[in-house]
Amino acid sequence: MSDMTLLRIGIALAMSLLLGAIIFFGRSRKDGQGRRVPRSEPASGPGRMEPSASPDDDGMQADSDIRDTLPSSPQARARPALGMRPSDKFDRIVTLYVAAKEGSRLRGPDIVVAAEKAGLTFGYMDVFHRLVDGRPEAGPIFSVANIVRPGSFDMATIAELETPALAFFLTLPAPVPALDAWDTMGPAAQRMADLLDGVVLDEERSALGRQRIQHIREELRGYDRQNAAPPLGKTSRW
Repeated sequence: MSDMTLLRIGIALAMSLLLGAIIFFGRSRKDGQGRRVPRSEPASGPGRMEPSASPDDDGMQADSDIRDTLPSSPQARARPALGMRPSDKFDRIVTLYVAAKEGSRLRGPDIVVAAEKAGLTFGYMDVFHRLVDGRPEAGPIFSVANIVRPGSFDMATIAELETPALAFFLTLPAPVPALDAWDTMGPAAQRMADLLDGVVLDEERSALGRQRIQHIREELRGYDRQNAAPPLGKTSRW
């Protein structure tokens, strides 16, 4: 099987993995591990994640099976790690990928160094997060997972880790405006790609170009307008 085929399979798996990860990220420590968390209806748009995934031609598992494999070690459940979302409600996911070039892999020790240089913190669910400066309790601006199941990074075996790509994802609403979140995630993804000698891909697994970046920024600017709080002293007529 070629490296590009493996990459396509891995990235397709991540698309299903991300939804499951968000469900787990939004759970309270008091919630049972087997309960599905209610969510609001996802908004339409290129960054939207479908609520479930079915097996594809590459033999992908169903989304419910993937959720069962997400990191949930007793150690992770026992500590209030940085990067936990304070709310289980979200209406959109925006994703990017940092993929290894054909014929190569991203190595665990290099990922850790690159993540630190890009301003990420290792935390909740054993993945990396970009936190709000001075307000880490507000939750992650975005998170970075391994596209290879179960999606986490085991620091005990990080020296042996090799992966075809990393998944960057932010959920909206975020602890900062959507456009600010994107303007934080995009450069961080590019920074890690440069450090890892990889490439940045959009949610369609295509090279992230200027036109696509501009389109995403316009969409998120519109999202911020639609979800802006009304000025003080003013209420809706309806």
